[in-house]
Amino acid sequence: MPRRLSLLALALLLSAPPALQAHKAKLDRFGCHHDRKAGSYHCHEGRLAGKTFASKEEMLRLSGEKAQPAGKRFEGKVVAVLDGDTLDVLEGGRAVRVRLYGVDCPEKSQAFGQKAKQFTSGLAFGKTVKVEVHDTDRYGRAVGEVFLGERSLNRELVFAGLAWWYQRYAADDAELERLEAEARAAKRGLWADKAPTAPWFFRAKSKPSA
Repeated sequence: MPRRLSLLALALLLSAPPALQAHKAKLDRFGCHHDRKAGSYHCHEGRLAGKTFASKEEMLRLSGEKAQPAGKRFEGKVVAVLDGDTLDVLEGGRAVRVRLYGVDCPEKSQAFGQKAKQFTSGLAFGKTVKVEVHDTDRYGRAVGEVFLGERSLNRELVFAGLAWWYQRYAADDAELERLEAEARAAKRGLWADKAPTAPWFFRAKSKPSA
């Protein structure tokens, strides 16, 4: 019986279309990787999913993606707030999409998702802010900390109980860890709920099944 099951599993794997035969290549921040065997640069996630380029340089040139260098700082006006942790900041006449570093706000369809967006809008929309870039994610967004004067928008959200400390990407940020612990203890914002669902779990459950 086990042998028959093994043969069946092998047959199903071999009959699966190539796109479903996942490989173990590590994806970069754009959701792509260098395919050494084919000598190309292929994308699996993000807005370029399914596309293949001759090189990463070609992808950047043809797609218009701009990798924001870590450590870069710029100043600009906030012209749009998409949700609690994502906003557009003007830099040299061009809107740069910024994903707040180290925090994860509830999704807009979650409890406190709209409140998080309103909080960010109230503090930042129409204001001139400073952005300290940490990285560029696979969607081409600048991941960074946004400052309003001396105040960090990232930290204000966590302090208010309107964002989680995003441990997966900011495991060593002791300040965010402390602020979340304080918000939990005070039952501020989303922590007033008995069992709030972390947004990364909510997104995973909301993905359509294949």
